[in-house]
Amino acid sequence: MAEKSVVLGNLPAAGLLLVGMGPGTVAGMTVEALEAAKMASHRRYEAYTALWPEAELALLEREIGPIQRVMRPEVEQPSELFELAKTSLVALLVVGDPLQATTHVDLQLQAEEAGIDCLVFHGVSITTIVTGALGLSNYRFGRQTTLTYPYGGWVATSPLEVISNNRFRNLHTVALLDLDPTGEGTGDQRPMMPSDAVESLRLMWPKLQNELDEMPPPPDSPLRILRHAMCSAYVGQVIDDIAVVLCADMGTADQRIVSTTIGELDSIPGGRLNCLVFPASLSEVEEKALLRWSKRE
Repeated sequence: MAEKSVVLGNLPAAGLLLVGMGPGTVAGMTVEALEAAKMASHRRYEAYTALWPEAELALLEREIGPIQRVMRPEVEQPSELFELAKTSLVALLVVGDPLQATTHVDLQLQAEEAGIDCLVFHGVSITTIVTGALGLSNYRFGRQTTLTYPYGGWVATSPLEVISNNRFRNLHTVALLDLDPTGEGTGDQRPMMPSDAVESLRLMWPKLQNELDEMPPPPDSPLRILRHAMCSAYVGQVIDDIAVVLCADMGTADQRIVSTTIGELDSIPGGRLNCLVFPASLSEVEEKALLRWSKRE
């Protein structure tokens, strides 16, 4: 085997390794991430923020050794992980980049507070792939958001507010799609499909409109006045005419990009994992780039 990198050659005897798995294939992981996971005594696959194809997961297991799945409780209440990490090397495998989600940043901070060595092996994230693959300017993306399932008939309007805010500032929005209908992160994962996303958006739209109508901003609150104006301008549009780009299974052989509208999105099949991009106004180059992905019958 070739000489190990400086990082791999100096791994602690015990500690926590946050290992980025990349978008969905063993080939998409860095060599360093693969070797680090292989050198760990215990491997845990965090399976609630994102998922890998089962075939690739089986291939990874053959490459690096046995992997145990963990869900939200084991990561947010990491006593078992930390007990193992005090005396052995534990790799937590995270789809994409291991520090993309606040949950994993918090885990890193908790480990450091507990006196546990914590090393990070970064991976390619969905954000990196999407903002480049579509041909939209990376500099023109605003805050990201996540479209969630309606939990018990209730749906959050905050994702729609994020999209409205970005659009007001002429910025594109990446909207990740939920994969947990329960909202509990304990299992029974079902990645949201385009039709699910449309259902959630159709519930958000009138709910936010009603909130805006019933709660006008006080005249002495500039920020609330601005929020009201941004959201009102966005939801004042016809929902079916809103431009959107479906991004399915990005970074894998099954990658699919479709530029369409919310009205047409409902009839477009998704992939294993999906996200949406809501474009702002387009430059000439961006418009030409998006034409490549226009929906074709």
